[in-house]
Amino acid sequence: MKTFALYLITACAEILGCYFPYLWLRQGASAWLLVPGALSLALFAWLLSLHPDASGRVYAAYGGIYIAVAILWLWLVDGVKPSHWDLAGVAVAIAGMAMIVFQPR
Repeated sequence: MKTFALYLITACAEILGCYFPYLWLRQGASAWLLVPGALSLALFAWLLSLHPDASGRVYAAYGGIYIAVAILWLWLVDGVKPSHWDLAGVAVAIAGMAMIVFQPR
């Protein structure tokens, strides 16, 4: 559970780090949003370094959680209800992440 929670926090940091510049570039928001965006991306990179596995395995497994959080973001922030295909894709991604992270050592 601790690993999963760390991946969730990491994904949120990356999405926020990309969302703030998006607001500035596409929505006409203040350029000051680039500051928390940059800090969020720095937090994202630091959080990835906290995972105990080799970096390639961490990045591969993280991708599954990122997909799930991005679809949740689609629903909660963008106001777009995920389709059954979106949810099926999340299930496949999470299953792949679980195989990578929880494999026998």
